[in-house]
Amino acid sequence: MSSVDAVEVAGTNEDRELLPSTRRALLHRIAVAQREGRAPSLVAAVARGGEIVWEGSRSCVDGHGPDGDVQYRVGSISKTFTAVLVMRLRDEGLLDLEDSLEKHLPGTGAGEVTVAQLLAHTAGLAAETPGQWWERTPGSLRPGLEDVLGDEPFRHVTGRRHHYSNPGYALLGSLVEAVRGKPWEEVLRAEVLEPLSLERTTVEPRAPHAGGWAVHPWADVMMPEPAEHLGLMAPAGQLWSTARDLARFAVFLTRGDERVLGADSVREMRTAASPPEPGVAEGGYGLGMQLTTAGGRALAGHSGSLPGFVACLWLSETEDVAAVVLANCTSGLPAAALASDLVGIVAEAEPRIPEPWKPFRETDEVALELTGPWYWGTAPHVLRLNADGDMLLATVAATGRAARFRAAGDGNWTGLSGYFAGETLRAVRRADGSVGHLDVGSFVFTREPYDAGAPVPGGVDPQGWRGIG
Repeated sequence: MSSVDAVEVAGTNEDRELLPSTRRALLHRIAVAQREGRAPSLVAAVARGGEIVWEGSRSCVDGHGPDGDVQYRVGSISKTFTAVLVMRLRDEGLLDLEDSLEKHLPGTGAGEVTVAQLLAHTAGLAAETPGQWWERTPGSLRPGLEDVLGDEPFRHVTGRRHHYSNPGYALLGSLVEAVRGKPWEEVLRAEVLEPLSLERTTVEPRAPHAGGWAVHPWADVMMPEPAEHLGLMAPAGQLWSTARDLARFAVFLTRGDERVLGADSVREMRTAASPPEPGVAEGGYGLGMQLTTAGGRALAGHSGSLPGFVACLWLSETEDVAAVVLANCTSGLPAAALASDLVGIVAEAEPRIPEPWKPFRETDEVALELTGPWYWGTAPHVLRLNADGDMLLATVAATGRAARFRAAGDGNWTGLSGYFAGETLRAVRRADGSVGHLDVGSFVFTREPYDAGAPVPGGVDPQGWRGIG
């Protein structure tokens, strides 16, 4: 399927296939990017509805454009794979994200940091290793973690700010090895790559694969870049993959797969765990995943680069669209912007068709009793019960605090999002069993504004409502 034109992969569901105009818009976008970015070659893929629905490529050599099966080096997208392995350890109960590194990997000199801080780049560690640039030199130059961290591993107070750290992910890879008792590569293959059928994602390149090139910034000439094995730094940037494999990986990161990680765990990875670094990341960072906003839509994924290669994977959970871009140039092609543009082209040209509205299979009478208008002071809210069994508390006004709640199994509800995430919604009943008010994280919600019959904090004026007299 090698061609400089777009390669189209039709889904089994007609609703997932892209319109010809959308396919042409995608092809036009990558063609412009390859020309303006002066990339020797570029391949891209789009997934929608859980299926790969489009592939496209461009190349400087006529008739030799890559297809979705050609390997490129993906750089820091490797970090997301490493994060998946760590989250598996958490889900199996072998560690807690708040555990110190020292508990499972003693003697590093950075043991005070937590697993979560390493995942979210808030450990305060240096961005790079000491000595020669690790991305362009063999891992044999850094045989031990002491060589990866150096004598002064910290640049910031632990936990205070987001500071991207490649050595931090070397520590996470070594953590996986320590807990599993097996090499990082072996664990990755057995626990992620094989279950998800990512057969073309490997530590070393396997044909067909692209060569990495440096393109001169001021002349249309180029030279090959070296491809080194990164040793202990491999969990931070070693992997080679394909557009098809990464598109499938993006589907997994959107929906989860119980053979690897469930939907709740991958959603946790996509949830902001650290603030953005000023001037660097607009949307913050999750647990092994970058977050950003483009065209008004939230995206999660990761970019990557190593000498000779740039890459990016973005997904939009709301639109159920993901895009992957791989190119073999050291710089010049903005892979992250291009991948977000591909998501936007599909989302705007072919908006997601929502699922049909469906009622409950069974009416939950207790929850139904709680629905309808409630007031926090004088601010009107509405509590709605959705078909999925969750409740949504939202203001009647255009702006204000809103939150989704899920039944906790004890008659209470736990906040899932918004201001009340993690807080408890409790229905407080009167002596006759009827609901008198709601207590939401100590906020009292009443059926009438400042209901005198409810325990409103500070009390209610006994004269009640009145005008100016």
